[in-house]
Amino acid sequence: ACDGRTFAIETARIAAANRCEDVAVLDLRGLSPLADFFVLGTGSSARQMHATLDRLREYARTVDRAAFRIADTSDAVWILADYVDVVVHLFDAAHREYYDLDGLWDEAPRIDWTEPGEGADS
Repeated sequence: ACDGRTFAIETARIAAANRCEDVAVLDLRGLSPLADFFVLGTGSSARQMHATLDRLREYARTVDRAAFRIADTSDAVWILADYVDVVVHLFDAAHREYYDLDGLWDEAPRIDWTEPGEGADS
């Protein structure tokens, strides 16, 4: 299994590759007992968000990670994939704005997941 930071970066890259927008990785270490990292992304449709979730689950299997919990609805306004130390949140635009996890955790450092040499594919 890969470490949480690497897993978070790779899931962010997968979300972006699947056309999620405004992808962010928040470093919550020392700030939250819930998780070490949040990965946030905005999807454009239920189909696209479910396809992204499928890709994330495929990747997780390749690094021997299983989701503790997946919370999903058929209309996909908010999909949550809880990997314990990394929690992935995929929202539609309205719910991303409404729940405002970006603002709630504004003190959390953002990790630049686009940096070459980071993550598992380097």
